[in-house]
Amino acid sequence: MRTVTSKDGTTIAFDQWGEGPVVILVDGALQYRAFDQGMVELANLLSEHFTVIHYDRRGRGDSTDTQPYALEREIEDIETLIDEAGGSASLYGISSGAALAMEAAIGLPGKVRKLAMYEAPYNDDDSARQAWREYVTQLRKLLAEDRKGDAVGLFMMLVGASPEDVEGIKQSPMWPLWESVGHTLAYDHIAALGEEASIPIERAARVAMPALVMDGSESFPFMHTTAVALANSMPQGHHQTLNGQTHEVAAQALAPVLIEFFKA
Repeated sequence: MRTVTSKDGTTIAFDQWGEGPVVILVDGALQYRAFDQGMVELANLLSEHFTVIHYDRRGRGDSTDTQPYALEREIEDIETLIDEAGGSASLYGISSGAALAMEAAIGLPGKVRKLAMYEAPYNDDDSARQAWREYVTQLRKLLAEDRKGDAVGLFMMLVGASPEDVEGIKQSPMWPLWESVGHTLAYDHIAALGEEASIPIERAARVAMPALVMDGSESFPFMHTTAVALANSMPQGHHQTLNGQTHEVAAQALAPVLIEFFKA
């Protein structure tokens, strides 16, 4: 593990593999180095061609957290990692981490070479936007009361778990890892994705560098619609569907696509 200090004094912890052009991996909601969901395997596959950095986003794992939070601080964290690695990097983000990676690409156009996104969960469906507004209202209330575990349970039910499922998950040895970062759901689901999580067409149009926007053929149908809309909005955007993949994309399926894109 290595660390850097972001502009506001926050310590950002990261691991680094390989040599070559720099690629930074940006986790989605609740993910971090101690709770790996395939990023280490992906980093090892990419490290044959690139210098790969996987970091704990602020408020998670070995990184610290400086208040008040703002999305701009997370962009500064990525900028600090880029500067530490030599001044330029490509970004890969998954789920809500893809939304953060896109915002970093917009905010750091001279430092981000290429942007790759997998299934940023924006959704323009009216009922989905209403459900998201209700979720955000409840999430704010729970976090204001410091009920991190309940916030995690709320998120799990949003994506399909039943109350009974959540009670079972709470008995898992992984539960404390999720609960400890429950407050960062606001960083992903309010700051990065927005109050309605609608597709940010105007924001996407500001992505100036080459961009690859991906979805999985076996994932939620709206993910395909969103990925196509984002890619079509970006001046150098390209869309690709990964056959056989769900929202939990396999590193073995993803790595060859990223290698080809980042090396081109």
